[in-house]
Amino acid sequence: MKADTLTLKSLFQKDVRYVIPTFQRPYVWNREDQWEPLWNDVRNAAERYLDELDLAEDHRPKAEEQTGTHFMGAVVLQQQLTAVADIETRLVIDGQQRLTTAQILLDAAQEVFEELGAAAEAKRVSRLVLNAFADGDEAFKLWPTSLDRDPFRAAMKNGAPTAGHEDSLIVQAHDFFRLQIREWISAGVDEADQERRAHGLEAAMFGLLEVVVIDLATADDAFVIFETLNARGTPLLASDLVKNYVLQTATAVGLDAGELHERDWLPFEDSWWRQEIRQGRIVRPRLDVFLNYWLVMETASEVQSHDVFPKFKLYAEDQGKAIAEIVGTVRDIGETYKSLERENQESRIETFLYRWRTVDAGTLTPLLLWLFSRPEHVVGYEQRLQALGALESYLVRRMICRMTTKDYNRLFLELMAELREAGPGEAAESIVAFLAEQTSESRRWPTDGDVEHAILDLPLYRLLTRRRLRMVLEAIEDECRSAFSEEANITRGSLTIEHVMPQSWSEHWPLGPVQDVLQAQHERERLVHSLGNLTLVNHRLNPALSNGPWAQKQKMLDDHTVLHLNKDLLNGYKDADWTAATIAARGASLAEVVTRIWPAS
Repeated sequence: MKADTLTLKSLFQKDVRYVIPTFQRPYVWNREDQWEPLWNDVRNAAERYLDELDLAEDHRPKAEEQTGTHFMGAVVLQQQLTAVADIETRLVIDGQQRLTTAQILLDAAQEVFEELGAAAEAKRVSRLVLNAFADGDEAFKLWPTSLDRDPFRAAMKNGAPTAGHEDSLIVQAHDFFRLQIREWISAGVDEADQERRAHGLEAAMFGLLEVVVIDLATADDAFVIFETLNARGTPLLASDLVKNYVLQTATAVGLDAGELHERDWLPFEDSWWRQEIRQGRIVRPRLDVFLNYWLVMETASEVQSHDVFPKFKLYAEDQGKAIAEIVGTVRDIGETYKSLERENQESRIETFLYRWRTVDAGTLTPLLLWLFSRPEHVVGYEQRLQALGALESYLVRRMICRMTTKDYNRLFLELMAELREAGPGEAAESIVAFLAEQTSESRRWPTDGDVEHAILDLPLYRLLTRRRLRMVLEAIEDECRSAFSEEANITRGSLTIEHVMPQSWSEHWPLGPVQDVLQAQHERERLVHSLGNLTLVNHRLNPALSNGPWAQKQKMLDDHTVLHLNKDLLNGYKDADWTAATIAARGASLAEVVTRIWPAS
């Protein structure tokens, strides 16, 4: 058995077959938990590389070195006996979901490169997906379990029909990555910028993504090794080390460690703090996550997950504060952290917290801890609301416009440093001024024009997760309500998104006379998923509406819905045909509401 850290290029460039045994489960990764975080990692790696390429004056090796690599996880392979003339084969003992997703990502990129005319990149990526001198299924470098083979063939062959496999997660993953890659590359300002983005993505996929590969010999017992690798242990946590350090230090300076523990640390031993929560692909106890955020808030500097205890110890030694004062502060801020997860708070605070959690901007947490823990004379209630409104607008506008999150960590660290220098009562003003002065694409506050363009032109249903898109529609519904409405806010998280013109529109929604049928079909597919064609209904009405014609949908909505979002839809467009022009008109109307809900600086 040997272990190596390999890039995707090193893993896939040779002729090889990675076969997933039949006893393994089928492909189960999904968009929200795995595909989208992986795409964010890949895109961020590509953008960091392009930034470093500019600094290195197009010296590619230097740019790659300065960018650093991103660790994707581990896979366990086992060599198989093969004849000299046959393709080298390995069974995938562990990590098959990760390996399959890597192949889907690469193939989706290859297809987009080919479509956009990046022939050289397409050819090079193809070598990481297909074996050069093999026919039929042996051409694929990865071969899935039997249940996934038909959809895998369809997804991985350019132009192959996927009809009948729409429910396959493999096909859905391929569609997701292909769309994200096309949108990101096409966002280049001109042809040269798009070519540059294609190169950046290729560099990221080839050399900046790494996996640890544990390669077993044919004689190794794969099942024993798999069990050992996955055995459950009880490793010492960062919070355990911090607690031990606090009590030891307290004893050393003559304090009653038992009393200190009872007063300040015992609350952290509640089971709530030990629950494991996910941050990207890292899973840690909530207490470790909180200590990480607390250190960032206190130091206004980045703290990696594996550095929590060393940074805490360094902080305690450098601050010149008594250990009792430090741990007392940790206890108090811990209560603030718990309040960020509580529901049924004051309406405006609860709305912000719900939307913040939906956007999933965890990097903002240290700044929120600071805002919510300051005394009234430093950050008053109205100041806090103004600050939260600005932060929410910034995050949601960038989310709608599909702008990168790669620089959020550094951005909010800089903002934290600004706030620490601000005087009493200046927090909101400092936040608005800081965000408004950002000009780089990775940081700027989108304008009303940017938001309108995204709402009118982007297929947001396919680009945003369902819960994020639903949150936007919920906010529009809330904005449509008045003081005379029975409820000020819609029930959150319970309704489903409905396409007015259905995704399967061909039967009841004909195109009509057009000069270019393919172009018209492509345009309709884009508009069908734009915000102007979307609304909210409950989960029982959604299937009843189905793919029916516009007249039927109007009647069903009129009979059953009470949402202002749908009342406005019926009142504004009941006498009009639902066409591309109608969708655009409604999209423009919704864009006005969105920019009113989340005003820019």
